[in-house]
Amino acid sequence: MGGAQPVNPSGGLLSRGHPLGATGTAQIAEIVWQLRGQAGERQVPNAKLGMVETMGGGAAGMQGNAAVVTVLAI
Repeated sequence: MGGAQPVNPSGGLLSRGHPLGATGTAQIAEIVWQLRGQAGERQVPNAKLGMVETMGGGAAGMQGNAAVVTVLAI
């Protein structure tokens, strides 16, 4: 948290149990809370930019993979 570019202040996906399907939504929600200053004890001071990268595929018999990168800023 004290570094120049904090990573996973919420503990990342494993801290949430890594729920399939809800993973990307949880990541976006965390970035929105950070940018709004609503992240409580894990708040990154003066957050102005957030990036989410999520990958999926190979689950439930599906073939192939996908990657999505989202950048949010205020």
